[in-house]
Amino acid sequence: MKRYSLLLAVLLLLGSFLIDNAATARAEAPYSFGFKKSKEGKLPSINQEGFRDIVEKHGAIFLGDTTKKELYLTFDNGYENGHTSAILDVLKSKKVPAVFFVTGHYVKDQPELLKRMVAEGHLIGNHTWSHPDMTRLSNTKIKEELDKVKIEVANVTGQHGMAYMRPPRGLFNDRTLYVSKELGYTNVFWSLAYADWNTKKQKGWRYAYDKVMPQLHPGAVILLHAVSKDNADAMAAIIDGAREQGYEFKRLDELQVRSY
Repeated sequence: MKRYSLLLAVLLLLGSFLIDNAATARAEAPYSFGFKKSKEGKLPSINQEGFRDIVEKHGAIFLGDTTKKELYLTFDNGYENGHTSAILDVLKSKKVPAVFFVTGHYVKDQPELLKRMVAEGHLIGNHTWSHPDMTRLSNTKIKEELDKVKIEVANVTGQHGMAYMRPPRGLFNDRTLYVSKELGYTNVFWSLAYADWNTKKQKGWRYAYDKVMPQLHPGAVILLHAVSKDNADAMAAIIDGAREQGYEFKRLDELQVRSY
């Protein structure tokens, strides 16, 4: 009887160990953010990617209110390629707000552009200090990466609050979303994007325009890279074209999530 009880206890302990490790493995499993693009007026979707539950659980942003013709313009600024000033000129003239997700390199290299972003009513978001794969970092290192950007942006611009972050290369898992949320951040993904980051494959403003416009949809979170000359040259036409379709550009802190 004692032998049976001992065997049962061992089996229960082993079962608990396996369950705990399976749960840990799921939390640590990395995802690369992807989505089904909007076509012919249909809304984009992340259902087929397998991580919708994780994104929703941690309150990460993918879409805004899909019942309203509102757009949210976001830029990734890992480094400066000479086009951000032109983008800011257009945004200022068109009275369009945006959020710029910056890295440590950008903070150190472009303090004047950071000051201009804040002075002209834009938000600065966190893209981590060194642009690492966050799923490979410890919780402590994640905090260090995010804190450093937040502190240095505040020192340069006076923007002391930093509510939004975008994980480098769109890599994340359950743990990174949890840790960053505990640090006060909302992770911001996107529902409209195209391959615009390769500076050696720029194809002209019309190419950027034709990639963005067919994907417009209510509540769109638009991801663009400020290193792209195509984006800078197409910005005015994109804004005008979207407004002609009845869209309104909103700042990210005005976004309300209705449904994915």
